[in-house]
Amino acid sequence: MLCLNLKPQKYFMKIILAPMEGVVDFNMRQLLTDIGGFDLCVTEFVRIVDQVLSAKVYLRYCPELLTSGKTRSGTPVRVQLLGQDANYLAENALIASDLGSHGIDLNFGCPAKTVNKSKGGAVLLKTPEHIYDIVKKVREVVPKKNEVSAKIRLGFDDDSLSQEIFDAINQAGANTITIHARTKKDGYRPPAYWEKIKPLLKTHHKMQVIANGEVWSLDDYKRCQLKSGCNDIMIGRGALAKPDLAKQIMQSNLGNKYTSLTWQNILHHIIDSSMHNEDPKKDKYFSSRTKQWLRFLQFTYPEAVLLFNDIKRFKLKEDVLNMLKIHANSI
Repeated sequence: MLCLNLKPQKYFMKIILAPMEGVVDFNMRQLLTDIGGFDLCVTEFVRIVDQVLSAKVYLRYCPELLTSGKTRSGTPVRVQLLGQDANYLAENALIASDLGSHGIDLNFGCPAKTVNKSKGGAVLLKTPEHIYDIVKKVREVVPKKNEVSAKIRLGFDDDSLSQEIFDAINQAGANTITIHARTKKDGYRPPAYWEKIKPLLKTHHKMQVIANGEVWSLDDYKRCQLKSGCNDIMIGRGALAKPDLAKQIMQSNLGNKYTSLTWQNILHHIIDSSMHNEDPKKDKYFSSRTKQWLRFLQFTYPEAVLLFNDIKRFKLKEDVLNMLKIHANSI
């Protein structure tokens, strides 16, 4: 009798933590990847104008470069660049790669007016040929072993150029494209138009395509997967509202049961994090970041409203930390 040694098939679906400017910094990346479920993180954007930045700048945006480009839990981190000059972006991409970044991400989706006025971010969606030049030059200098990825929206004022933008990035040699399923004009207003990603996938391409936008729950992920045709996903605000969302999605795809984190679990993750170990000169950092995060957490945990009200007038980290411990011990 023939005996076959069949091993379970490995599941390659990826979940990526979105590079939310002013929110997902080193400390937040570390905390969320400690909880688990993420396969990759992308840094807040490094603004490139007309110069080659020093290693010191990259280490400030991505301290993980000092630990083989990975978070404490071992999750790879990719440096994100934002700019409009292809040559300077390529030179800086090479520096970030040499420092140990796990690939280079190019931002063509930022809707901020100040960024768009200086011809960076989403405004480049108006000129797919410019996007092509940037991606091509960056791909030419970044070592082949490292991925080059691009994050886009469906368009600027509308989605009429979405196919052209997609094709430009594909033809320029990008390995991965993340599509935030809204235009710049849509901003962050729901809904996300996941169904508009699917037609783009019908064209010949070699890229991994990642869907992004309005995934706040496991059910949202399943609907996004169905409508977009993408298995891979990038999560931003949803991960702040439900810090174990990535882990829940991962376990669901593996067919495993999962018990969500309790409010007490969340409090202990914040208390045990590095968020309050910042430079003493940044004493207000922990206070402001905790308040900022509680505004997202209240979508999943009603207790976050009570905690916010108890700390909203606090500025020093010791006061906030003590109140967190009081709430954690009172449960």
